[in-house]
Amino acid sequence: MPLINHLKEYRARLGFNQSELGKLAGVSRQTISQIERGDYSPSVTLALRLAKICGVTVEDIFSLDETEDLYEKE
Repeated sequence: MPLINHLKEYRARLGFNQSELGKLAGVSRQTISQIERGDYSPSVTLALRLAKICGVTVEDIFSLDETEDLYEKE
């Protein structure tokens, strides 16, 4: 199941660029970019850190695409 994320939207709401968010989260700009593109799934620790920075829950930013799983079972 792919991970759906809304990190880019929350980052934009805060007015941060990828470098600024990465610095606050203790990761590189490239890591933030990869997460936003869906090329990298963050660790639980990083997901929690990002949610705290954004002032939301992890579930607000990240969720599983369960529709793809439904198609695989058919």
